[in-house]
Amino acid sequence: MIRAKLWFRCAAMHDPVTPMLVQPALIGWEAKQRRVDLHIERAFNGEELVRRMKGWVTVDPYQVIEVVKPYGRLKVLDDRELVIEFEKGKDLEDLQKALKENFGNEVDAELIQKK
Repeated sequence: MIRAKLWFRCAAMHDPVTPMLVQPALIGWEAKQRRVDLHIERAFNGEELVRRMKGWVTVDPYQVIEVVKPYGRLKVLDDRELVIEFEKGKDLEDLQKALKENFGNEVDAELIQKK
């Protein structure tokens, strides 16, 4: 399994940034006729986390997702870190070319070296 970090350009500061999940989403319910004391804590999946970047980065996250899909899978690793998982190294190389063609220097995928 090959993994890469997905970097965007911050819309405000133009630094490379990647989303991190600080804490899972807390989901609850409101009932019409009674009190419901039930909460579920759930982390976003990779695509949900990227979609939440809309307005914070210089590109449309929905377009980034569509460019990434043919090459790899967006995943939140350890309920915190956004990565792209690939089956082969060629998929990463092909994605890097596709990102460059579609977004210039606004989005990049960087190989995560195994420790």
